[in-house]
Amino acid sequence: MGFRIRKTSSTLFPKKVQRSELRLLLGKLYFQWKRYLLWLCERKSFATNRLDSQTMDKEFPISVFAHHSPIYRKLKDVPMYLQENKKVNLSIALSKLNGLILEPGQIFSFWYLVGKPTKRKGYLPGMQLKNGSFVERTGGGLCQMANLIYWMTLHTPLSVKERWRHSFDIFPDSNRTLPFGSGATLFYNYIDLQIQNTTKQTFVLHLWIEEGELCGEWKTDLTIPLKYVVYESYHSFHAEPWGGYTRRNTIRRKVLSRETKELIEDQLVTENIAWMMYEPLLESGGTSSDPTGL
Repeated sequence: MGFRIRKTSSTLFPKKVQRSELRLLLGKLYFQWKRYLLWLCERKSFATNRLDSQTMDKEFPISVFAHHSPIYRKLKDVPMYLQENKKVNLSIALSKLNGLILEPGQIFSFWYLVGKPTKRKGYLPGMQLKNGSFVERTGGGLCQMANLIYWMTLHTPLSVKERWRHSFDIFPDSNRTLPFGSGATLFYNYIDLQIQNTTKQTFVLHLWIEEGELCGEWKTDLTIPLKYVVYESYHSFHAEPWGGYTRRNTIRRKVLSRETKELIEDQLVTENIAWMMYEPLLESGGTSSDPTGL
């Protein structure tokens, strides 16, 4: 599907607002403690038990959907050591998530399981997006894992309970293989990725790193009778009345019978809107539009 540039009304997307550092800090503290309270109230719903690799392969031999993404990417003005650090950060988080058992009714919460990424735990400075640019922050780069898990989940009967989109489109596309906006962003602890098992069978999350790739799959013990095809139904650039551009798209998925290939349902997954930090008609210049992995 080709890109289009459209003029939009000011009522469709709010103008960017610059908030003071004090207001941002107070807002961060408010939402973090609000999340802690929710965790306390909902702690019995969260999945925490895990399996070792041998038991996982034996008891849950069926791979429902698998995916992988490169850890190292050529990104403009981004030092390579930050990507080396990202691999370390991903490895630490992976050790808290690999083998997670998601039983019927349970909820997967990224931050509930991983916890706060701190130096004491071994996390290193990595790249993190902030207000349309990037900063070095301890634990940066974990969004790549959220991207991977979210994309895999869209190809399963599991339900996405909470997912946050990126607010900015930082880099032009280059060699994109997945739809724009098909990832998930993170910020400890209130911008989370949560997935709920609304089915009657158990799933297991398998994650690993191999040859510079972050790899993952959802596994189960019974064959899923459905197949899921995720696609982009709309994509365009919009010129905003106060200047600048936004990038918008719609992601849907087809639910098919695995046996007959019959279309059962065509579902809306999400509608994405992001401020563009580059001119939409410029050439890509060899950079990736998603520095976090997808």
